[in-house]
Amino acid sequence: MTSIIDNAQQCTIANPISFDGIGLHSGKTVHMRFLPAPTDTGIQFIRSDLADATPILAQFDQVNDTLMSSNLTNDKNQRIGTVEHLMSAIACMGIDNLIIEVSAPEVPIMDGSAIVFIEQLEKAGIYQQSAPKKFIQILQPVEVIYEDKIARFSPYDGFSLDFKIAFNHPVFLPEHDSIHVEFNQQNFKNEIAKARTFGFLKDIEYLKSNNLGLGGSMDNAIVVDDEKVLNPDGLRFADEFVRHKVLDAVGDLYLGGHQILGAFYGYKSGHMLNNMLLKKVLANAENFKIVTKYDINHK
Repeated sequence: MTSIIDNAQQCTIANPISFDGIGLHSGKTVHMRFLPAPTDTGIQFIRSDLADATPILAQFDQVNDTLMSSNLTNDKNQRIGTVEHLMSAIACMGIDNLIIEVSAPEVPIMDGSAIVFIEQLEKAGIYQQSAPKKFIQILQPVEVIYEDKIARFSPYDGFSLDFKIAFNHPVFLPEHDSIHVEFNQQNFKNEIAKARTFGFLKDIEYLKSNNLGLGGSMDNAIVVDDEKVLNPDGLRFADEFVRHKVLDAVGDLYLGGHQILGAFYGYKSGHMLNNMLLKKVLANAENFKIVTKYDINHK
């Protein structure tokens, strides 16, 4: 079995790297820059378009809005939105410490998946640091339920994700509505990272009529009408919808500040429930412990 990480030490990037993308809601170009960061910095966003910018910490308790995405706000009310795809790429690459400069209130949507962010991080290179990597080890089952939606952690030697979606729509076939993933860099990059976000045509039209979603298109999302997928090239995977929900969950859960050691189960879970689960786990010291030595091959 492959380890969920490639390094037992904390990691940052070796070199700064810059790139541009389109903001999903603004439709405008967003400039991003990744910078190396010292040990125990964590992941921090800085709004480069603000003169008085202070760090926005990529942490579960900074999430103030989960409508359609995970959005962070610091104590100066400086906001950065749609962080989950980038956070999932950072988790995939095993990066613990990173400064992310963004010239807008939202992370660019890129192609609607995490693969472009992974490619940029690979170009920057990974630098192994002197301090040991930290993990959040789940000690007992913890569950949150909202309406008919469920999110749960259970103790597990590694990090696995089981997810099930349920949409009453002809495109969402029962044979493609669930998935099990053993999280490691190879599995995430090959099986999950290219899965794109999706939306319904009627919702996208409504957003644009309200001056939102202006950057959304079939270049960065799967668009579904009442009967079919509208993208000319179709789906990247037969079960791309549920794979993208796993991608979102990995990014949302990395806002815990460290890699999770546990089994995640989600039924119709989304950004709100993922965040509620993290809050419930980390509110009680009996639910978890921070460990610094982990090797799934130790048995």
